[in-house]
Amino acid sequence: MTFDLNSAPIVLLAWERALALPTDSLLSDTRDGRITHAAETTELTFLRLWNQSILSGPAHLLAAAQEYSDDELSDHSTMLRLTKLEGGRGLGTQALYYADDLELHQPEHTVHVSTGTPEALRLESLCPPDDVNDVGLSGREHKFTVMDSGESDAGPLACSAYAEHQGLLAQLGTLVAPNARRQGLGRLATSIAAHEALAAGLIVQWQSDVNNSAAHALAVGTGFSVAGLLTRISLQTGQTRHK
Repeated sequence: MTFDLNSAPIVLLAWERALALPTDSLLSDTRDGRITHAAETTELTFLRLWNQSILSGPAHLLAAAQEYSDDELSDHSTMLRLTKLEGGRGLGTQALYYADDLELHQPEHTVHVSTGTPEALRLESLCPPDDVNDVGLSGREHKFTVMDSGESDAGPLACSAYAEHQGLLAQLGTLVAPNARRQGLGRLATSIAAHEALAAGLIVQWQSDVNNSAAHALAVGTGFSVAGLLTRISLQTGQTRHK
């Protein structure tokens, strides 16, 4: 794995900003244990990173969650039970992976890589809608698409793209055409995009559903280190008051 824990404060700072936590609340608190952050929001979020856990959301839900362990709150079903009265809608539990250095995976043959948006959009048109929505290539500004090098129509085979997050992280996602899967192209595209992000001075973040074994294998195979879990529940607007 290629993540130095000396880089962990950068990841924690990014999440501190993303969750609108008080300044230095993660960086100065190195104890094991749960941090709770009451916020007027329409989402309940539970984050586990290394030895820390953070629960953020409406105050009455934080109070109701006190009786649950971190393992229980990492379970999507527990969070749904907590938010039943608020009309909670599950946004899933995702595994979080990070890399601050990666081995460069050289392809066996010369490949053509496009950084244009049309090629990424064309790739999305070839893939199942669920895959397209999970990866969200269109919303990531830095795209790297591996193109078919055949003499016929040079179509897209795989694309990995990242979006800058909090000026510190590169949120990475990869999509592979159905007829090009299991050929190492996803790993190749991921490696290319990750190295571009690292060269830009960012730490690379990969997140995927905990049940997505293919995404897990791709992340680990590329060299990412598992760091934690993120569970999110959407609350119906106007129903986050204590009842």
